[in-house]
Amino acid sequence: MPRTDTPSMPPVPPVPTEKSAMTRRSRKIALAAVAALGLSLIAAPAAAEEAADFGHYVALGDSFTSGPLIPPYAPGSDPRCLRSSANYARLTADRLGVASFTDASCSGAVTADLRESQHRGVAPQFDALTPDTDLVTVGIGGNDFGFSEVFTTCAKRSLENPLGNPCERYYGDELEQRVEDLRDEISGVYGEIAERSPNATVLAVGYLQILPESRGCWPREPIARGDVPFLDGVQNALNAMIAEESTARGATFVDVLERGHDICSPASQRWVEGLIPENSAAPVHPNAAGMAATADRVAGALGLPAEVA
Repeated sequence: MPRTDTPSMPPVPPVPTEKSAMTRRSRKIALAAVAALGLSLIAAPAAAEEAADFGHYVALGDSFTSGPLIPPYAPGSDPRCLRSSANYARLTADRLGVASFTDASCSGAVTADLRESQHRGVAPQFDALTPDTDLVTVGIGGNDFGFSEVFTTCAKRSLENPLGNPCERYYGDELEQRVEDLRDEISGVYGEIAERSPNATVLAVGYLQILPESRGCWPREPIARGDVPFLDGVQNALNAMIAEESTARGATFVDVLERGHDICSPASQRWVEGLIPENSAAPVHPNAAGMAATADRVAGALGLPAEVA
């Protein structure tokens, strides 16, 4: 995930009335209750209308949010953030018909870039949040974990033993410890969002499946056969940790990891591209289909019916 817009500041939304604030609070409570019960959100038309009633939506995150190399390029955004107009945040904003939308996501972002400038002239992502922000989506943590570095290292080591697990033998339990060491950072992200935008519905968006559960497709995607379940398990652990820490801070976790759309899948079924993309996207990043699927799950978490099969 290469570290490569200054988000345009939206018009100041109208100050919410007491009634609208109560509506948002009620919606948050309802979403949390359903999530706790483990039920799917199946909304009646009236609920869908309520879910779409947002005034200011802010999207935060890294390249799995910004959508590098997915056309079309987002006009007016900083080119270093590689932000697409077809990323899940824009698709969600269009579907909801929000009055104001700010996409502050930026490729290569780590949690520190939410509070500090990632590039000269690019404002910290948290600067997009206001007390009137009522919807926030967040996709962060993969770069803090260092998945690009891990994937590159494992690809190189696959040459040593394509049928073995040279990468697992190299890292041992280090990667599991990296996930655990990120807990305070992830928790802090959602705690600060709650402080800056106390009336917002906050959705923590997980990471799409990168590798299959087993075997893989070496040498097309150079991860040794024994390292495929190892790395898949690490990604599951990262998603699970993000789910635990975000929900503990009042957010709703959106699970987007669905089997059968990984980098070894046929190009027509793939949601994440491999090292040599066959669809328009950065290597080992979501393509347009992956962004559409993610937007669908975000919409589902807000009570809207599914669009992606």
